[in-house]
Amino acid sequence: MHSNAPVAALLGFAASLAAAAPANTPVGTPVNTPNSQYYSTPAPSGGDYGNSDYGYGSESATGKVITVSYDVSPIPTEVHPDGDKFRFPLSNDFPNPDQKEVDDIQEIAGGTLPNGGGGDPPSGDALTSLRLIAFNEIFEVAFFTDLLKNITENVHGYRVEDATKLNIDMDDLIIILATVQAQEELHALNANGALQKFNAGPIQPCEYVFGVDNLKDAIATAATFTDVVLGTLQDVENDFGLSGDIGLIRGVASVIGQEGEQNGFYRLFQGKRPSAEPFLTASTREFAFSALNQNFVVEGTCPNIDTIDLPIFEPLKLIGQPQPKDSIVTFQIQCNGTIDEDGLSLVLINGQNLPIIEKLQNVKKMDHDVIQFDAAFPFDTNLLFGLTIAVVTNTDQGLTDVDKVADATVFGPALIEVN
Repeated sequence: MHSNAPVAALLGFAASLAAAAPANTPVGTPVNTPNSQYYSTPAPSGGDYGNSDYGYGSESATGKVITVSYDVSPIPTEVHPDGDKFRFPLSNDFPNPDQKEVDDIQEIAGGTLPNGGGGDPPSGDALTSLRLIAFNEIFEVAFFTDLLKNITENVHGYRVEDATKLNIDMDDLIIILATVQAQEELHALNANGALQKFNAGPIQPCEYVFGVDNLKDAIATAATFTDVVLGTLQDVENDFGLSGDIGLIRGVASVIGQEGEQNGFYRLFQGKRPSAEPFLTASTREFAFSALNQNFVVEGTCPNIDTIDLPIFEPLKLIGQPQPKDSIVTFQIQCNGTIDEDGLSLVLINGQNLPIIEKLQNVKKMDHDVIQFDAAFPFDTNLLFGLTIAVVTNTDQGLTDVDKVADATVFGPALIEVN
């Protein structure tokens, strides 16, 4: 580790990243940075934060302005593009950094990889969970690296003032997102390290597309996939308990809290309350794996995805944006004719509640084997705040929890976040 205090090394790269890299900067080379910078954060004014646009109305923070000296480290924002696709490695050699590069990542992340003693070898099911965690965390590193690159290079659509009413400037945002980027790197290294220890890995990166072209949508996307992570890690912990892999539970629980801290900021950035609901929406490994592959992963680019023993469901497309009221929503699926649509049901999962089962209405067969249908979305009746996971199942019987819903899922998930 560096001799500087860990906190002191965390965030001081903000000013150096605020400027765009020169046009002729070689791919894989970090943006040049000065050696150090002083950064101070004043308390926000009550006038900025105490209105309904931000989803809450608290008084302004009080106390002294804190000024901390930060050591600027090379932050990887250079990528290896192939058209619109994101490709690893980063300029710090992630996902295979050497020890010096790991030290730099830890400085930025504000902490180290866990160094406790190892437990018993994990079960086969636990290895599946660790592989999924690594698969997801590598994607998140890609997403936040690409987002940082767009912000620091002043790409059109990524101006902070155009994306939020939150009182935050670009330097502050870069500090926050680069910290997250480094923390996700450590999450991925930790999961892959566990796999390697037991000769079961590592998961190798894919190529990715992100489907956003502006900062506002990027933060909304980050909030949604983080919600899915928060639900899926519940499933992982439950599976660890059932399989007797209790030694893995504590580490995953620490990541749940860490991801929740991230998501509070993403929600504030969107003008929402930082905490979405009292009991966060449950998810499953199958839903997370399907969502990643349907939305972000370039098919055929994952060298060892076949080692992740989870299904990828057929997509369920949400048409339009549901409103915060009881209403009807429209979906589309692509059915090759081997599925009887009369036996299908739409199932909604929100919070820690029983699944909501809705009948398909106004079913229409369209071109290219597409089937469009409507279904009730009982927002007011069931207080569907936060993440709602929608899937289509092949039955409406016995769907008493999220695991049974996953077992019966044919299409999905569609991820619904009502504004």
